[in-house]
Amino acid sequence: MFSYLIFDMQKVEPNNKPLFFYGFVIVIIGTLGVWASVPGQTLGVSTFTDPVKDALGLTRDKFSLAYALGTIGSSLLLGIAGKWFDKYGARKVAFLAALGLAFSLALSSQSHVISTFILNVFNSKSYLIPFVVIMFCFFLIRFTGQGVLTMASRNMIMLWFDKYRGTVNAFSSIAVSLGFSISPLFIDYLIEGNGWQKAWQILALVLLIMALVIYVFYRDSPEKMGLKPDGNLVKKNDKAKSDIDRKQFTKSEALGTRAFWMYSLMLAFNAYFITGLTFNIVSVFDNVGLTKADAISIFVPMSIISVTTSFIFNAISDFIKLKNLLFTMILGGVIVSLGLALLSLPMGYYLLIIGSGLMGGLFAVLISVTWPRFFGRKNLGAISGVTMQMIVFASALGPWLFSMSLSFFGGYSAIALAGLIGLGLIAIFSIKADNPQ
Repeated sequence: MFSYLIFDMQKVEPNNKPLFFYGFVIVIIGTLGVWASVPGQTLGVSTFTDPVKDALGLTRDKFSLAYALGTIGSSLLLGIAGKWFDKYGARKVAFLAALGLAFSLALSSQSHVISTFILNVFNSKSYLIPFVVIMFCFFLIRFTGQGVLTMASRNMIMLWFDKYRGTVNAFSSIAVSLGFSISPLFIDYLIEGNGWQKAWQILALVLLIMALVIYVFYRDSPEKMGLKPDGNLVKKNDKAKSDIDRKQFTKSEALGTRAFWMYSLMLAFNAYFITGLTFNIVSVFDNVGLTKADAISIFVPMSIISVTTSFIFNAISDFIKLKNLLFTMILGGVIVSLGLALLSLPMGYYLLIIGSGLMGGLFAVLISVTWPRFFGRKNLGAISGVTMQMIVFASALGPWLFSMSLSFFGGYSAIALAGLIGLGLIAIFSIKADNPQ
């Protein structure tokens, strides 16, 4: 086992320095673990929408509803998954999540076969059977992929670093962003070359390999390897407070703080708004007389701003108050909401890009570094698990609420107005959302 060999390399004489800090392996492999969750993320699932819905005989609305209900169902269990992380550790939880995602993808590849079989058994033509089958598949995919595998991998990286947590997360976030950006192209290539069923099966095989990688290389914490967070990056005479000195909040104590709810609500708002916008992007632009090409054109500059923002603010997050970043993220939300409201004007297009990129970049910062700094590492899984519940639940509501805005109000201005009101309330209540430490 290569990871054990590295561990042995660190068992040196007291007067010698370790040859290598295993935390750097954790950053690389943990980042790979987050990247492997792509088939369970919205951008990974949405690539399959057209071929799968056609094979199952479902309309786009029914298929989207099945996705939303499956996602909401998965969000209800993520709090339990967070407790698993604290009890069993990142290695076991991520390993089982990768296996579970592999099984979910393999099952999803047979959703048409399963639906046809059940329809024949009951001599039925009801859409409810394929609807329920694919909804259950989405529940498994979202729970294991977007939920558990992502949370376990991200939290593991945070446990291995303290004073350099933001700096490390800067590089990890860039790698994840780039990986997520090219993944839809890779998945579309698999579908075009092999069909949607074979594509899901190939991805399932990749997840099986990833499960093996997780089992070999993941480690729950530096302490279990006889190490300390940050390794030798921190000087011995550094007097700044470390994780060891901080109060270790329980889940109930964390949920009793204003900071937890304000940061979590802002992260959930990002998930709701960006998912809703992405799912309905062509319709959003068409509603104001713009083309599909105009709609697609926002993603490249938006990604550039998001990656740049993520890198800069992750790097400086080790040295500044996170409340400054929270209000900057709120500002990004205000800008993107104004962009949506003013999209018929040239400035609306640019506001939409800038706001989305700014908010998305800060999301990558605050979702990782906030919880261990505010509440300690002991119950990180249980605390971050509640936040993941809110984020996943909000991401399920986004596409539906955007669609309802179009149906009832003939456009998306209602979404923009509601967003501005919500952000205003979050900003007001965040004034006193200080670090509980």
